[in-house]
Amino acid sequence: MNLDHYDSARTRKFQRKVTLLSAGGVFLDGFDLTIIAVAMPMIAGEWGLGAAEKSILTSSAIIGSFIGAVSLGNLTDRFGRKAMYIIDLLAFVLFAVLTAFAPDLWWLVIFRFLLGIGIGADYPISATLVSEFASKKGRGRLSTSLGAMWFAGAVVAYLVGLLTLPLGDFAWRAMLLVGAIFALIVFAFRVTLPESPRWLVAHGRHQEARDVVEKITGVRPSRDEVQAEAAEPAQAPAQAARLVSLFKGRQRNRTLFVCGFWFCYATAYYGISMYTPTILAPFTQGNHVAVIVGSGIVAVLGLVGSVIGMNLVDSWGRRPLIITSFAGLTASLVVLAMTVNPHLIFLIVLFSIAVLFSNSGGGILNFVYPTELFPTELRATGSGLATSVSRIGSILGVIAFPNMVAAWGNNVALWVFAAVGLSGLLICVFMAPETKNRSLEEINA
Repeated sequence: MNLDHYDSARTRKFQRKVTLLSAGGVFLDGFDLTIIAVAMPMIAGEWGLGAAEKSILTSSAIIGSFIGAVSLGNLTDRFGRKAMYIIDLLAFVLFAVLTAFAPDLWWLVIFRFLLGIGIGADYPISATLVSEFASKKGRGRLSTSLGAMWFAGAVVAYLVGLLTLPLGDFAWRAMLLVGAIFALIVFAFRVTLPESPRWLVAHGRHQEARDVVEKITGVRPSRDEVQAEAAEPAQAPAQAARLVSLFKGRQRNRTLFVCGFWFCYATAYYGISMYTPTILAPFTQGNHVAVIVGSGIVAVLGLVGSVIGMNLVDSWGRRPLIITSFAGLTASLVVLAMTVNPHLIFLIVLFSIAVLFSNSGGGILNFVYPTELFPTELRATGSGLATSVSRIGSILGVIAFPNMVAAWGNNVALWVFAAVGLSGLLICVFMAPETKNRSLEEINA
């Protein structure tokens, strides 16, 4: 049950509302995953953390998000978009508060892990809901705006870090607590959204789907129109949310593509971005403000890249955008890897170029391709699987990078990530489809 036939100011206003509230959850993802990088130098100093303990703490939320994505994405296809859409925000609020008052490292790791489950769940839920309410002409821009909000959350994390520095020993706890405040605000508005009419139709609930469409558009669709768009309504509930279906027939290549490019992007991006403050710290003589400002500049350029991609995705297209993205990321990492004894400014500039390219395609199309390439009954499940695979890449990047740096130095580590970027480029060249200006039903017909 799509809204392509109801293009009006009223419908577009509702679509913007859905996108904004979904983007609020993605903003929280970016904030909560980045704020630990901002706080890490202070936590490490207070508790005397070594490299292994830093890796465990940094990866704890990412490991949780792996579990949340693969399990709760499945539940979203079974029990509905709205229920899981609200529940995962409750996890944000609760566990963000607990992380701020963790008494020691291991309690902090546990609370960050549980927070990560909510983070992982929000990716497939938010992206699926936006794509199912969007029209085909504006779907790319609306969906990629979610990716842009992730990087906005990362930028705000650095701003919050600067503002809370004067709090001294309580600074890092205040940084984590701010995430709970943001989550509570988003939760209050999310409860007002209806269920996805596409999900209702796929589960045979045609009358409810008509009610939702009428509420959104002011026009009540006919019974015949709703039933005509129902793809196997009698079988959909029994077939929904089955991971095995993602590896059958034409879904196999689609699944391999979205999992493959997202894995490569996440490995390279998280491996570097989560340690940007740590990488820059030796060049600032222990100046926390300089570290946060330098890392914040990198984050801002990442946000700029996502905005550029957001404005090109529906005109230039998905395929050329993602290929250019991986090509620029790979080239930047190669230059970094070839540079011995770099200057602080050089590092900031090259890291900024790398994240600008990576986020202009790979960092935002991970909210587009997974929701476009899977049918309604498998959409959240497929998005959840892709998210969980990307989290494996994130975990590898976060754990591997500091240990490779310790063993072989920055340059060798950067060569490894350049190879990962090249792998992502090849996957996109040979497998990325073009889906612009096509409805979800047309893509999956």
